[in-house]
Amino acid sequence: MQFFSIARAGVTSLFFIALIGCDDVSDIGQSSFKSQYASARDALEKGQYEQANRRYKRLIPNSGILQPRLRLELAHSYLRSGDFAAAAKEARYLASSQSGEAKAAALSVQGTAEHELGLKALSNGDNAQGKPLLQSADRAMAAVLKSHSSLDPLGSLAGRRASIKVRLRSL
Repeated sequence: MQFFSIARAGVTSLFFIALIGCDDVSDIGQSSFKSQYASARDALEKGQYEQANRRYKRLIPNSGILQPRLRLELAHSYLRSGDFAAAAKEARYLASSQSGEAKAAALSVQGTAEHELGLKALSNGDNAQGKPLLQSADRAMAAVLKSHSSLDPLGSLAGRRASIKVRLRSL
């Protein structure tokens, strides 16, 4: 989980830099948006995931150019709350619409969520669902590690990927 702490710090820094220079926060005032964002972020940091999810979802439609960052934080919130299906869906959507580091960050969340979903399916005896999830998680993590290995400074994503590869060989 240290990967998420480092990634979260990076995302937060980039978000605030973007927010400072942002003139395109559609229908809500900038100070109101900042306040609402701070409230969502605070709920996320305090482990109040349902509250964070609701707040992020309210902010996203009016977030303009900041929407990808908010979607990534929402995906993180889903992931932390254990709603792996929602995290994977949000991250997959985000990864398909982004490039570069933003895509890699989304793929890391997607891969982590799909890994957890795959493990759950396998533990329930559902290899038909579990194996494709693990394969998708492996592809997502491989892409991140190939293009943006700096997003895995402590090797947690690489370790997770190694675990997936071992599990896939046994299926």
